[in-house]
Amino acid sequence: MTESAYALFLDFDGTLVDIAPRPDQVVVPPALPSGLERLRTRLGGALALVTGRPIATIDGFLAPERFDVGGLHGVEQRLGGRIVGGDPASHPALREGVGTLQQAVADLDGVLIEDKGCSVAVHWRLAGEDAAARAQEAIELVAGALGDAYRLQRGKAVAEILPASATKGHAIRAFLREPPYAGRRAVFIGDDLTDEKAFVPVNQDGGISVRVGPGETVARHRLADPEAVRALLLAWAEGGAIDPEALPLA
Repeated sequence: MTESAYALFLDFDGTLVDIAPRPDQVVVPPALPSGLERLRTRLGGALALVTGRPIATIDGFLAPERFDVGGLHGVEQRLGGRIVGGDPASHPALREGVGTLQQAVADLDGVLIEDKGCSVAVHWRLAGEDAAARAQEAIELVAGALGDAYRLQRGKAVAEILPASATKGHAIRAFLREPPYAGRRAVFIGDDLTDEKAFVPVNQDGGISVRVGPGETVARHRLADPEAVRALLLAWAEGGAIDPEALPLA
């Protein structure tokens, strides 16, 4: 199949870049933004990031390039320069919950709250065992109080409250309804529990799912780490054969 047959969707943390102790400390290799731009051109524009990060944060990391993004697990979406969704004012109950959560973890060393406007994440990668347990209890209580309109999503040393309708799988399917993605076969590369949930609809729709790193997975293929992902994408950007089905099986 030629490159025009594929639509490429990429997670960010743990996939394009290595996980860092704090979300703001990730390091983007200098060659990555321009390499992604060359690959996007080769794919006829059908390249998007699908991430738990806000669109503005992705823009900051990948400057000066600007890509299509499904941000906040699809709460906000930018396609062809047009952004829809992502207004914090439309989530008053969540905003109140963020304040409650901030008070609950204020005295916990190593616990970080990442307020994304339309979602909120609590990170405990740097916390001790007791503080981590208390942080998890706090976010579970806030999520429970918010009810069915929101859900609690767990990742690697992080949990996040976000609108129940927001998933990476929904975001990918939304892109695939619009040009230049429509009519192409989805290729999704991700590393986390949130990505595992998106692998399911990608597989159901006949796409290609690629897990980054070790662990059980429903993905069909696997890459060892973000360095391997970057090497693959840069090889594709420089004219190498785009053949996702030839990747190692999971």
